[in-house]
Amino acid sequence: MQALMMDRPLLVSAILDHAAAYHGDTEVVSAEAGGRRSRTTYAALARRAAQLAHALDEMRLGSGDRVATLAWNSARHLELYYGVGGSGRVCHTINPRLFKEQIAFIIQHAEDRALFVEPGFLPILEAIADQLPKTCRIVVLCGADDLPTSETLPALTAYEDLIVGRPEAYDWPSLDENTACALCYTSGTTGDPKGVLYSHRSTVLHAMAIGWPDALGVSAADTVCPVVPMFHVNAWGLPYAVPMMGAKLVMPGPNLDGASLARLFDEEGVTMSAGVPTIWMALTAHMEKEGARFQKLKRVAVGGSAMPPALTSRMNALGVEVRHAWGMTETSPVGLASAPKAKHAGHSDEERLALVAKQGRPLFGMEFRVEGADGGDVARDGKSFGALLVRGPWVASRYFGRDAESPNFRPDGWFETGDVVTMDADGYVQIVDRTKDVVKSGGEWISSIDLENIAVGHPAVAEAAVVARADEKWGERPVLFLVLKPGTEKPGVEDIKAFYDGKVARWCVPDDVRFVDDLPHTATGKLRKTDIRKLV
Repeated sequence: MQALMMDRPLLVSAILDHAAAYHGDTEVVSAEAGGRRSRTTYAALARRAAQLAHALDEMRLGSGDRVATLAWNSARHLELYYGVGGSGRVCHTINPRLFKEQIAFIIQHAEDRALFVEPGFLPILEAIADQLPKTCRIVVLCGADDLPTSETLPALTAYEDLIVGRPEAYDWPSLDENTACALCYTSGTTGDPKGVLYSHRSTVLHAMAIGWPDALGVSAADTVCPVVPMFHVNAWGLPYAVPMMGAKLVMPGPNLDGASLARLFDEEGVTMSAGVPTIWMALTAHMEKEGARFQKLKRVAVGGSAMPPALTSRMNALGVEVRHAWGMTETSPVGLASAPKAKHAGHSDEERLALVAKQGRPLFGMEFRVEGADGGDVARDGKSFGALLVRGPWVASRYFGRDAESPNFRPDGWFETGDVVTMDADGYVQIVDRTKDVVKSGGEWISSIDLENIAVGHPAVAEAAVVARADEKWGERPVLFLVLKPGTEKPGVEDIKAFYDGKVARWCVPDDVRFVDDLPHTATGKLRKTDIRKLV
C-alpha cells in the first residue's frame, strides 16, 4: 500500500524561500578587505539571487551548465550558491589556494561556462588566461566603479551591472531533486583533482543533518560565522544549514588572522563557528596573548585534520566547547560528530578530552564499516585498527567525468575513505592515520596523528608533523618535525623524547627529531606530508 503523502522535491531554492519568508529580517554580514562590513538580510539576498538567475537566463546558460566561483565567504558568494543552483545550473566553487596548474585543469575539466571572481583573485586567471575556455564569461564580484582592467583577459563584467534592474522575483524550477546543484574538486594531493557533483537532495539532507544538536548544532537563536571557506566543500554545508535554520550569518571574507576574527566574533555576537585546527590555533594564541575572553562564542566545530587535545583544552579554558567532526569532499562533508551521550555526563576532564578528540559517531543516514586486512569487520572495541568505509545519501557514488577511474568506489556500494580508524561500541570513530601516512615499524602500526598530538602538548611546540623513513631493521621508523612557538627556548632532542614517556609505548617514540621554521600545508590547511617526506 502506498502512503497518502505529498511528494515535494528537496531543492536548495526552497531553503532560500524559507529563509526569506520566515527569517527575512535576519542579518547576513560580510567582512571585507580594509575592515569594512556590508549588511543585508535573507529577504534582500533572495531578491538579489532572483536577479542573478534572470541574468544567467539572459546569458543563455542552460540547465546543468557549470558556473564557477573564485571568491571568499561573502553575501555575493551566497547569492551565487542559490541563484546558480536554484535555477538548475551547477555552482562550481574553486579553491584559489590550489596551484594555478590545478585551477586551469579544474576549469577545463568542468567545462565552466562562466566564472565569477573576486577582484583580488584576477591575477590567478591572468596567469592561466590562455588555458581558459573560449566561451567562459568572466564576471567580477564588484560594482562598476571598482571594476579592474586586464590586458590578458577578455572583457570583464561588473557583478552589480549584471544584475541591476532585473526582476526581484524568479520562478524557481521544480527540478528533480537528484539534479546536480554544486560541484567541488578535491585538493588533488594524489594526481589531478577529482570532482564531486552534489545533488539538491543530498545537499538539503546534509544541511538538515548538520543542524541537529548532536552534529554542528545550528538554531535560529545563533549567530554563525563559517570560517571554513565556501570554496572548501561548500563551507561544510553551513551556507545551506544556517539560512535553513534562520540563524544570523557572519561571513569573514579574507580576514582570517586571530585578531580580525576575535574582533569580528565579539562585535557581531558570534555564538558558533567552524574551521580547521590551524585557524583555532592562531585565534587561541591571540586571545591568550591579549588575556581576553570571548563575549558570545560558545562552541566551534573543527575538521579537516585532527585537533590536538592540548589545543582543545586551551579553547575550553577560554569558555569555548570544541565539537570534532569528520568528513571528506566525497561525503558533503560531515558524516561523524563527537557529541557526548548522557552516559558521559560524569566523566572526568581527561575522559571528556579523550572523547572529544575522536572524530565522532555516525549521523543518522550515514553507514560506516571498519574493515580488517581479512575483509571482515574489526571488533568495535576502540582499539582494533581497520580501514574506514562509508555509504549514505550524501556520499558520492563516483567522480564527475571519471567513471572509469574511481577505484575507491566499490561495486558493493561502499566508499573507501583512505582512513585507518578504530570504532568503539557506541560508534565513536577515531582516526589513527591516513592509510598512506601510518608508520609500519616491525610489523606494528604507529599512528603519526597520535605522535603529533602529543608533541603539540609540549609548551614550546606550535606545530608537529610525523612521517616515516626507511629503516633496515624495522622497515620504517617515525621522524618528528617541530615548529616552535615564537619566543620560546629551543628544547633538546632528549627533552622532546622524554615528553613521550608514559604516553605511548617506548618503541613508538620517534628516533629522529628535527626543528624547522615552518611546515608545508595543502590548500585546505592540512599538513602536506608528500613534501615533508622529501625532507627525510
